[in-house]
Amino acid sequence: MRRFSLLVALAFFACVPNAMALIQIDRGIAGARLGASPAQVRAALGKPTKVNSGRNEFGPWQRYTFAGGIGVFFQGRKEVTSVQTTGLGDRTAKGVGVGSTQDEVVKNVPRVKCETVETSLTCHTRDLLPGQRVTDFRIEDGKVVRVTVGIVID
Repeated sequence: MRRFSLLVALAFFACVPNAMALIQIDRGIAGARLGASPAQVRAALGKPTKVNSGRNEFGPWQRYTFAGGIGVFFQGRKEVTSVQTTGLGDRTAKGVGVGSTQDEVVKNVPRVKCETVETSLTCHTRDLLPGQRVTDFRIEDGKVVRVTVGIVID
């Protein structure tokens, strides 16, 4: 009976990584989902370590920074318009995140295409058109250095 309990526990933990994947393609990262309010983000992630705000050509904005390399951006200050991570802990259901190779991104992220935009190599899930939800993997020296899930503004 003890051996059976151990096998059940091991089977449970073998399934946990997929359930705990924190990068949700075209939806969000670590509990900060596109369209969520600042209150919803605080409920999911706690108190930010830093809060910045200002204005740009699209209007007022606010940015929450959290431990682990998570940044949440609110263009218009009302809902999440992008979230990014530079930390090693957040991964997709297939294990892709910061530190992954370009080949791993291409093999494990549906609909991804890679291209050089200005001077940066980027692999993204959709065309970079206004209003489109996109997951972008920025690649430097062959590895992902930042993952951003956001809504293209312009």
